Amino acid sequence: MATLPQLTLNFNRKIKVSNDGGSLSSDTGEFIFREFDEKLGFSKTLATHLSLKDTRAYFIHSNENLLRQKIYQLIAGYSEDDAADQLTQDPVFTQVLGTDALASQPSLSRFFRRFDQQSILQLEHANQELLDKVHKFRESQGLPKALIFDLDSTHSDTYGNQEEAAFNSHYGTVGFHPLVAFDGVTGDFLKAKLRPGNVYTSTGVVEFIQPLIEHYNDKFPATTLFVRGDSGFAVPALYDLCDKESVYFVIRLKSNANLQRIAEELHPSSIPSDVTKTECYFEETIYQAKSWAKPRKVIVKSVRPANELFFIHSFFVTNLVDAFSPKDIVLAYQKRGTMENYIKEAKNGFNLDRMNSHAFQVNEVKMLVSLLAYNLTNWLRTLSFPKEQKNMQIETIRTRIIKVASKLVKSGRSLYFKLSSSFVYQEFFWKVLSRIHKLKIE
Repeated sequence: MATLPQLTLNFNRKIKVSNDGGSLSSDTGEFIFREFDEKLGFSKTLATHLSLKDTRAYFIHSNENLLRQKIYQLIAGYSEDDAADQLTQDPVFTQVLGTDALASQPSLSRFFRRFDQQSILQLEHANQELLDKVHKFRESQGLPKALIFDLDSTHSDTYGNQEEAAFNSHYGTVGFHPLVAFDGVTGDFLKAKLRPGNVYTSTGVVEFIQPLIEHYNDKFPATTLFVRGDSGFAVPALYDLCDKESVYFVIRLKSNANLQRIAEELHPSSIPSDVTKTECYFEETIYQAKSWAKPRKVIVKSVRPANELFFIHSFFVTNLVDAFSPKDIVLAYQKRGTMENYIKEAKNGFNLDRMNSHAFQVNEVKMLVSLLAYNLTNWLRTLSFPKEQKNMQIETIRTRIIKVASKLVKSGRSLYFKLSSSFVYQEFFWKVLSRIHKLKIE
């Protein structure tokens, strides 16, 4: 670790600054995550599923610990692998990982290259087992037995000659085009699939979502499943899958001449009685596109903004029954807007879109590690944070309970981490830790 010379500050020459303080850490809140990790069985589940083809004859850091180290570095905001070189003797990180020293940047890089498609599936299975455990716990707490599959695609920039990087006409740049699914109720990150940059939004969506739907129908038959997606996912095969698996769906449709004609028959453009008011109508009709196997219910939302002559029409295909009004169906779809916040948090908070390896498969592994770091954080805040803080974003979480200064004091067999007496958010810190201890997750 490089040590800066002692510096004197000009505004007050009595103040001397150096970074040779010894057994200090600025990330004491990682203990909160590690305590929750133990309560949930997070690391144990990952270790159970992970089995890499490891040809190392001798090693200090196990693959399970390397995975845990990368996850905890991401949670603390250290997205770069080489951050480990500065954190190597950090007293909090070494205790969280149960090692004398952290693995170096080269060790982390080699770790990612040991993955293949089988071990990627192992990570996905581990995530699903943890999702099931949390879902079961939430249902035991009386939460509604419902799960919303919010589908979306996003963009990840690439640089240089990276495998499968391609130009995407929608985003107007070169990169990858991942497919993602979140639970619209809880914000849980259900699944992610890295794809080449030039594939269409809905490419592979049925193969992507079908295993999830079948799993939850089999594992939680009493849970109501619901699929939401924008017009990029308006494909007949997805509608047919939902019908087959008894899953409700609302998916936006792209406008076409036939839909526009139907909407204009329902609400023809005319001189409004009061041009200062916005008009909004919700109607339903039966419609069948040429590619559809059968007619389906379509909701038409018609809006005429104030001081405008013409209506703006939006269309949604659904299999929701008549118990739901057209307005309720559109409002249910519009709640999908939270999906953008989940993606933004995964990208900005956990570097989901940081694709800095030449190898496509390594980038896919890194994406799944970001998914796991996001989920551990989301489960912590939704299960252990007080009600008023359950929607707290990762940057705020880092400020409030992770970036906490402490000093390590060894006494006999005990390790005392002394937090700063002037720690502003200490009440919140202790409250979360206390709530974790009270959790009973089976």
